[in-house]
Amino acid sequence: MKYYLKGLLFFVVILFSSCEKADNYTMDARTNFEALWTIMDEHYCFFEYKDVDWKKVYRKYSPQVTDTIDRYQLFDLLGNMLSELKDGHTNLVSPFNIARYWSWYEDYPANFNREIQKNYLGTRYSIAGGMKYLELPETKIGYIYYGSFSNSVGEKNLDEVFFAFRKCKGLIIDVRDNGGGSLTNSDRIASRFLKKKIVAGYILHKTGPAHDAFSEPYPIELKPSNHLRWMRPVVVLTNRHSYSATNDFVNKMRLLDQVTIMGDRTGGGSGLPFHSELPNGWTVRFSASPILDADKQHTENGIDPDIKVDMKKEDMEKGKDTIIEEAIRYIGSKTEKN
Repeated sequence: MKYYLKGLLFFVVILFSSCEKADNYTMDARTNFEALWTIMDEHYCFFEYKDVDWKKVYRKYSPQVTDTIDRYQLFDLLGNMLSELKDGHTNLVSPFNIARYWSWYEDYPANFNREIQKNYLGTRYSIAGGMKYLELPETKIGYIYYGSFSNSVGEKNLDEVFFAFRKCKGLIIDVRDNGGGSLTNSDRIASRFLKKKIVAGYILHKTGPAHDAFSEPYPIELKPSNHLRWMRPVVVLTNRHSYSATNDFVNKMRLLDQVTIMGDRTGGGSGLPFHSELPNGWTVRFSASPILDADKQHTENGIDPDIKVDMKKEDMEKGKDTIIEEAIRYIGSKTEKN
C-alpha cells in the first residue's frame, strides 16, 4: 500500500498495538463476549455509516451468554453478533471454524459462469502472473481475466500483456468473482491506464474509541506508470463478488476517461481490515480504516457500473456470456466512431 502516508501508518500501528494479543488467556464465555464487543465498539469503523446501534446489539446477545454455554455455542453466538455488521471483512477465526458474512454476494445474481468463460478462454490463452489473457478471435479486442488480487502481477508481466495486445483496438479486463487481495497489485495495474497523477480517494484512521472519532481524510494519490501504458478503450467487467481490493481497483479505473465499468454492482469492502485476539486465542478480523472515493463518499456497499448488464438465461443456454458479448459490442461501437 505504497500510497499511504508514512505518518498514517505510524498512527495506525500505535492505535492498535495494544489490541494485537490478549493479555490474559481464558476460555470464560462472558470474558470473551465482553472482549469482542469492546474491541469492535472501540475500533470498528462503519458503525455510523451503516447506522448500527452496537449497544442494542449488546442487549440482544448478552443474555444468551450463560455459564453452561460451550465453545461451539459461544462461537456461533459471537459469529451471529458480528454478522449484524453485514461486513465481508469481518470474521471470527477459531481452530475449528471461521464465522463469515457472505450475503454481500450470495444474495445476488452470480453474473459469472466459469464453464461458459471457457468458451472464450479456450485452451490457447497465455498466463502472466495471476492474469489469463488472449486476443478474442475475430474482434481485435484483448481479454484479461484476473481472478484474485492476491496473485502477484509484476511490471514485466504487464509489459508482456500490453505488448501482446499492441494491435488490439480495445481491452476487456474481467474481475468478476475476484474477492480481492493486495492493494499493491491494484495500484500497479491501474497505473498503466493513467495519463497524469490523480487523487483516487481518501483514507481515515480512528483517533479514539468513539464511533465518530476519525482523522481528517488523507488523499490517496496514484501516479502513471513509467512502463507501457494503455490509452485505448477499456471495459472492466464486475459482479457482486468483485470485493475488497477489486472494489479499490474499480474505484480507481472508473475515474479514467477511456474506461467503462460494465456488469453488476461490486461487492464493496472498502475498510482496511485489522486483526485482534480474544482472551481464548480466537482471532477477530474487522474493518478498521475506511477508504473513501475521490468525492469522499463511501464505497463499502459497492460501486455501481456505468452500464448495468446481467447474464441472460437464453445466452447461457447457448454457451454465451452476456456481459462479455456486450463489452465486445460496446468497444466495437466506440472504435467505429474514431
